[in-house]
Amino acid sequence: MRFVRFHVDGQVRYGALEGEEVRELLRTFFEGVTPMQTTHALADVDLLPPCRPSKMLCLGLNYRDHAEEMGKPLPDEPVLFLKPGTALAGPGQGIVYPRMAGRVDYEAELALVIGRRCRSVPPEKVDRVLFGYTCFNDVTARDLQSKDGQWSRAKGFDTFGVVGPWIETDPGDPDDLAVACRVNGEERQASRTSQLIFDCRAVVAWASRIMTLEAGDVIATGTPSGIGPMQPGDTVEVEVEGIGVLANPVVAEDEKGAGPARIL
Repeated sequence: MRFVRFHVDGQVRYGALEGEEVRELLRTFFEGVTPMQTTHALADVDLLPPCRPSKMLCLGLNYRDHAEEMGKPLPDEPVLFLKPGTALAGPGQGIVYPRMAGRVDYEAELALVIGRRCRSVPPEKVDRVLFGYTCFNDVTARDLQSKDGQWSRAKGFDTFGVVGPWIETDPGDPDDLAVACRVNGEERQASRTSQLIFDCRAVVAWASRIMTLEAGDVIATGTPSGIGPMQPGDTVEVEVEGIGVLANPVVAEDEKGAGPARIL
């Protein structure tokens, strides 16, 4: 099933996607799926990030081909970093190109959505705590990443953690899904999650040994080779097989240093 968060009639609601309709749920899908009678045409609602994570955990260098293009050795443990909640953006929202950045890159990824609070989960029990899967764009100010020597600024700008368009509970085998990125319709990345160094269950198990995971937390599993720059005016699409397409325009930061903050 596919689950969405959406804005309609001035309210934020949760729903299940049924073809081109959204059926409202009585409460968040993390609290149990209770369908209501009310439905909306998908075209009539404003899709939001499908969850409100307490944190977005991301993996660096988790595809063999990406480590090679970056000139880095394969890690012997997952390389984790955090994006703040204020970096969250949803489908269709503008990705803000910061004035202080010289190069801003797309990074297409499969992301995992945690379904309930958990800690120290063994790999064989990860399915019990995992709610579903979504698309993720790990937007990165590449020049600042190199300049700073650490990733907080480069990865943490507002709108640099793009999630959506929905959560899919059954996309197929998560360890063998196609992942792609297109800029203005031109394919820039194309790989499969079978190329991950650390697979989905290993990633969740590892992260849960370090910190408590909360319902709605997002874990992005890393990006394949083909990373590259995007510019204001571009449209970037991240597609994951069995899930869908996450599309966003790139917009310039305004003169006041502010972007379209839109976290509902």
